[in-house]
Amino acid sequence: MVDNLKNPSPEVSTPKFGFFPRELEDEAIYIMREVVAQFEKPALLFSGGKDSITLVRLAQKAFYPGKIPFPLLHVDTGHNFPETIEFRDWLAKETGAELIVRYVQDSINQGKVKEESGKYASRNALQTVTLLDAIEEFKFDACIGGARRDEEKARAKERIFSVRDDFGQWDAKRQRPELFDMLNGRIAIGENVRVFPISNWTELDVWNYIKEEEMAIPSIYYSHKRQVIQRDGMLWADSEYLNKDAEEIPFEETVRFRTVGDMTCTAAVASEAIELDDIIGEILSAEISERGARIDDKRSEAAMEKRKQQGYF
Repeated sequence: MVDNLKNPSPEVSTPKFGFFPRELEDEAIYIMREVVAQFEKPALLFSGGKDSITLVRLAQKAFYPGKIPFPLLHVDTGHNFPETIEFRDWLAKETGAELIVRYVQDSINQGKVKEESGKYASRNALQTVTLLDAIEEFKFDACIGGARRDEEKARAKERIFSVRDDFGQWDAKRQRPELFDMLNGRIAIGENVRVFPISNWTELDVWNYIKEEEMAIPSIYYSHKRQVIQRDGMLWADSEYLNKDAEEIPFEETVRFRTVGDMTCTAAVASEAIELDDIIGEILSAEISERGARIDDKRSEAAMEKRKQQGYF
């Protein structure tokens, strides 16, 4: 499935394709260390996607030769790509990191959230309740995530240390200034902070970093044959979780995924990219952002911001 991870080390490798600005790595490592210095019980939110995999590598480097000093927390919707779950378990074992998994299905069974219905039903929005319950269960005061400002305009409003109130809600008007790399981790009782170490990175930066670091990633990021359906001009991975119309007949296509979310809200792109250089080349010529393949962002103009206000990561 994957190649072995390289041992993390401070040496800088020579770029083989593109260019990764190493000052971005320095900044992210500084942020990771500030989190451990300023908070009592942080966690790293891990989805199995390229951004959270990058965070794991940065955490390895930040605290090398010690182990990653906080757990990986995954909110499992039950509708994830199997390749992502397989990679999640492998990476946790390979790095020796503690892995905590909490399930949206449990929140449904407890009556805390209700399963969506209809053609575009998804569990993506339901993750919020499960996440907030996990934060309360483990008393996490800081959650590290892989959101980047270039992904989506609501994420561009976030600070690196982004405060959430005691209900887990985010208020764009209560953002703290962050001047001269000074990160303010002060929070009141009940509040917690979401931390974004790669906030200033771009999608291309992430892929160049993965290339230079020779990091393993889930196989679905590479071109492969898969059963898909055509919907709204996009290719959706066929699965038991999709509510298909009668005319949405599955067919085989050669595709890959630019971003990894639920199978119900993440579209594929037609691609022949079987190596990282091919992926990077596609990104350089792409005319839409990676979030353009995330159906959950298209529900309304302010979809992401509304979810953030309710406690979504």
